[in-house]
Amino acid sequence: QVQLVESGGGLVQAGGSLRLSCAASGRTFSNYAMGWFRQAPGKEREFVATISWTGVSTYYGDSVKGRFTISSDIAKNTVYLQMNSLKPEDTAVYYCVADCSQYSDYRRSIRWNYWGQGTQVTVSS
Repeated sequence: QVQLVESGGGLVQAGGSLRLSCAASGRTFSNYAMGWFRQAPGKEREFVATISWTGVSTYYGDSVKGRFTISSDIAKNTVYLQMNSLKPEDTAVYYCVADCSQYSDYRRSIRWNYWGQGTQVTVSS
């Protein structure tokens, strides 16, 4: 089992920045790909970013590419999501995920086995 706890969400003005953290515990963190999804009210969960278990490869959703950066610190068992140039449409609950059953299909939420409880990000205009 893997437990994921997100932090760092909050209220920010458009154009601002936030950094989300996801602390993992349980089974060996370094063996898992990690990622972030988000869900806005009335919308489906949307893929945001993922980092491979080696930390070498990163992939982003089209709506956040160039503004968000995912990184990991294996020593701290923590994954980060640096969010810059935030827009009101980035408002959502952000979920940390781990252990993708089929990494070639990482954009689909069903492929991810472990989910955090979520952290709210609100961007005001």
